[in-house]
Amino acid sequence: MFSEAFCFPASRIQHPASRIPPMSRLLFLLLLVSCSPRLADVVGPTTPSELNTIFEEYHEYTRTFSRGDSLAIVSAEFQQAQIPQLRSFLNRISSASLRNTTLTDSLSALVLAHELRDQIEYLENEYYVLPLTGWFDYHTTFVNSALSARLTTSADTLAYLTRLSDFPRLNREYIDLMRRGMSLGLVRPKIVFNDYLPTIATHITENPADSPWGKALGEPNPAQLELVKGVVDEYQYLLDFLTDEYIPVASDVSGIRAVPGGEEYYRYLVRHHVTFDITPDSVHAIGLREVKRIRDEMQEVMRQTGFEGDFSAFLEFLRTDPQFYAKTPDELMMRTAYVLKKMDGQLPQLFGRLPRLPYGIIQIPDYLAPRTATAYYSQGSPEGHRAGNYAVNTYDLPSRPIYEIEALSYHEAVPGHHLQIALAQELELPAFRRRIAFTAYTEGWALYSERLGLDVGFYSDPYSNFGRLSYEMWRALRLVVDTGIHWYGWTKEDAIEYMSVNSALSMHNIHSEVTRYIFWPGQSLAYKMGEIHIRQLREQMQVEQGDKFDIRKFHDAILGTGNIPLQLVTGK
Repeated sequence: MFSEAFCFPASRIQHPASRIPPMSRLLFLLLLVSCSPRLADVVGPTTPSELNTIFEEYHEYTRTFSRGDSLAIVSAEFQQAQIPQLRSFLNRISSASLRNTTLTDSLSALVLAHELRDQIEYLENEYYVLPLTGWFDYHTTFVNSALSARLTTSADTLAYLTRLSDFPRLNREYIDLMRRGMSLGLVRPKIVFNDYLPTIATHITENPADSPWGKALGEPNPAQLELVKGVVDEYQYLLDFLTDEYIPVASDVSGIRAVPGGEEYYRYLVRHHVTFDITPDSVHAIGLREVKRIRDEMQEVMRQTGFEGDFSAFLEFLRTDPQFYAKTPDELMMRTAYVLKKMDGQLPQLFGRLPRLPYGIIQIPDYLAPRTATAYYSQGSPEGHRAGNYAVNTYDLPSRPIYEIEALSYHEAVPGHHLQIALAQELELPAFRRRIAFTAYTEGWALYSERLGLDVGFYSDPYSNFGRLSYEMWRALRLVVDTGIHWYGWTKEDAIEYMSVNSALSMHNIHSEVTRYIFWPGQSLAYKMGEIHIRQLREQMQVEQGDKFDIRKFHDAILGTGNIPLQLVTGK
């Protein structure tokens, strides 16, 4: 809920109406609905300069964590030492009034308060002792940093070597956190490590020059090679630690509720990822309703295809008929490019403002493809002359159906992740907000974007429309399955069965997805919960505005706030 210190009567807002775009003003008023006015006059006005001072000081404080060319500090001692400073920032921002401030500053103050409360709860409960999530963990990102390294100057090389020399410390600090977790009984379950250990082992080479870090240097000299060897040795140390110490004490139960303090931890994870206060039981109930609604729509689309047979037979037909699968990686990439180019031409119908930064499509690297998602988006950098990239998984083509290309591409590229993130990069926001991302907003928008194909006449092929519904079902199933595993005690087999009978996802994807939900509790809830709230807000505004409703202004307003918690989008 909102801190009452931020709330004040709408009648006392001192924004001239002409200064706030109509849709943005409505979002702001929605934000105010849940505020209690009884403490409105406890504090006086805060000037923009005072508010900006808090933003800037907080930004400078967080910048100290980067340590220049060295890697982050993650030790328990360092993390505990942050709590008093974060509490100080929270006290300052909570005593500020938002009168006489711009909409951006008002939202930024609320974003900062939300972020600080979340961080403090995370640190005070030592949730950092579970650093592995199975998704771009520190050892994976360190490989990626080598693969993307561009050592064109001596300064580039020196900075790169500094990071290599610092990796042993980072690795040992993470392992110390996991050992602390072992002492508390907070350990990831055994079941998630079958496909995880190879992501470490694959980079342990007899000749360090053949490793990603050695290859980035071209022909490393002996001193450089010694640093590379130190990194490779640390990957061996991590592998040995997980194999010999961590996994043997890990639980055979998949759900996080089974660990000490797991019930409160999962409640926190739900709030953290959904970005407003809601119980696991409520999320589960919403998921069940969404699954039923989408299942009914899928039955209707199946009827439109003329298929003779029941739903399970139709799913088997979609999973096995060769007509629905690309024969080569190039074919999959070309089909993807065609779909996206068509959407590019329709974007002006849906948005008043489009980003300057372009995007491209690439294949997911071979070493990562077998254990990662169907696709993902990597943001570009206007300053670094790097476009956004939509990465497509071409591994195991029989698990990449063509009828899913439209929904997947609209989600990951345009009008989904690329459009939202590239536009956010152009907004004039306080610096601290550049590093904050709320999954429920980002992924909620991307899932909402899948449906936008309908607004411009796409999904004309019923199989592709079924693929869209299957993707929506996939995210609705997450609400049921994630809470099922971590709140109601479902097994991995329970989750796989529930997903397989309710979606057209391939069994390979279902196995990978369920493993992900077990490894990273709560994160998968953000997608569908975010989409539901954006869709409900649109429906509400269409009812209120009738013929005056402008879809382009609505989308510009949603994307014009920057990345914010759902709490601030909906007034929850």
